[in-house]
Amino acid sequence: MKFLNYPLNVVIPAGASGIGESIARVYIEEGCNVFICDVSNHNINLFKEKYPVAYVEQVDVSDHSQVARFFTNVSTKIDHVDVIVNCAGIAGPTAKLVDIEPSEWDKTISVNLNGMFYILKHGIPFLKKSKSPSIINIASSASFFGFPLRSPYTAAKWAVIGLTKTLAMELGGEGVRVNAICPGSVSGKRINDVIKEDAKAQGKSVAEIKDLYTKQVSMKTFVDSEDVANLVLFLCSQYGRFISGQAIGLDGHTEGLSTEL
Repeated sequence: MKFLNYPLNVVIPAGASGIGESIARVYIEEGCNVFICDVSNHNINLFKEKYPVAYVEQVDVSDHSQVARFFTNVSTKIDHVDVIVNCAGIAGPTAKLVDIEPSEWDKTISVNLNGMFYILKHGIPFLKKSKSPSIINIASSASFFGFPLRSPYTAAKWAVIGLTKTLAMELGGEGVRVNAICPGSVSGKRINDVIKEDAKAQGKSVAEIKDLYTKQVSMKTFVDSEDVANLVLFLCSQYGRFISGQAIGLDGHTEGLSTEL
């Protein structure tokens, strides 16, 4: 039984691995037309082997010209977009703010925030042609708290909430829903790498830092990328037709982000 009433045209930046791949998979299983871009040629090749029906293009979302080209190419395949799921993001450096290089700050903001702006700028005109348009921005539980040693990442994710709520106001009259999903620690390579960097910065073991992350969650658990994908599918379906302007936590209830500095 299909969850959606009809196939959708879905754009997923950073859709070739991690959370993005899980989201792409659930849409493909629903019979949707999926258009992804990703910066990693390696991940793209692996994705193509698994899901040959999807459209895939190598794009660095922090480069405005590449994003513009991507939507130009997509427009030759379809005349409208129903859903944009903004997944592109990097962890950024793990260090105190005074020790972060300006280039590290700029790169994190360029991918996590500017990239989202570029995708939306070029994608919204195609969304407005849809009968049921929806934007879902992937934020973070860090969008609600301070996060020591992760200032550029946290700054970008707080900005995503402001962007989401503002767009919901701008586009609501045209029927476009705009929401943000705020996952906690999502099991996989990315959070494992973050934990390793955090452990190195604090002179602690990986096990100690992972235990600290887990203790900050009421349900004492990480979430899976499939959990994010299922919530994305719900929000863009008929069941989420009046949900807009929301920043939805998906984290087992994070009590606060702290570190033993």
